[in-house]
Amino acid sequence: MTGAGRTRIELGRREDLGADCANCFGLCCVALAFTKSADFPFDKDAGEPCTNLDGADGCRIHPHLRERGFKGCTVFDCFGAGQKVSRQTFAGRSWRDDDATRTAMFGTFPIVRRLHELLWYLDEAIDLVTGAVDPAPWVTAFEHVRVLSDGTPSALAELDVGAEYDAARALLVRASDIARQQVATIRQPRSQRALEPGADLMGARLRGRDLSGVTLRGSTAIATDLRDARLHRCDLLGVDLRDADLSGADLTEAIYLTQMQVNSAQGDAGTLLPTGFERPSHWS
Repeated sequence: MTGAGRTRIELGRREDLGADCANCFGLCCVALAFTKSADFPFDKDAGEPCTNLDGADGCRIHPHLRERGFKGCTVFDCFGAGQKVSRQTFAGRSWRDDDATRTAMFGTFPIVRRLHELLWYLDEAIDLVTGAVDPAPWVTAFEHVRVLSDGTPSALAELDVGAEYDAARALLVRASDIARQQVATIRQPRSQRALEPGADLMGARLRGRDLSGVTLRGSTAIATDLRDARLHRCDLLGVDLRDADLSGADLTEAIYLTQMQVNSAQGDAGTLLPTGFERPSHWS
């Protein structure tokens, strides 16, 4: 905590891909919309400041977000896009300064956020393949996306971010394949639900299971029981882990795990996380 409602979060290997709220103009609290649900207590339109945002771009209720019904805020991660848009793209100009900056900044932030998320995955992919194969293709892809994320608001507005994800997908999958080949995939009992990309694992009972080398990419694992499970080199790219129970689970070498996934799940003091990840305050 760097001040009232201001946080500094360092994630993974790259500090600039972690949120630095002290150097952001509260963009996630203004630019993005949310809907009344289990995650938020009321509706908010994009571009409308949250009622909890103070004049210094801090959150008035930051230590009490979950108990006040703002679970969604505790899960969200901008991957460092907030401070980049605030301090670099707009050179320290705030959305409060004028209408033109406000409009451009709110349009730019979601784009840079998606690009930074892709950079997060590509950065991990580089780490996964280094020492096994020539990482040059992954490094080239990373630098390409990084340059795009440094673009002007007008250039970013014309960017097809979906196409950039499509272009990188094969590299991300290949890096996962290379990393998972280094561990033995455990043969799963036939009676269990299929453990494969895109699987429906909602509420599945996987307590104590060894999921080493398994790819669950794109699966739905809402409220899944993963207590004491071992996820060594388990591909979790895009897996929905909302309310999954990770108590005692070992995620130290899980592939493509993000802080958002960790924040959305349940865990405890026995949950093992990768270096640089924060243990969510709502975990017992």
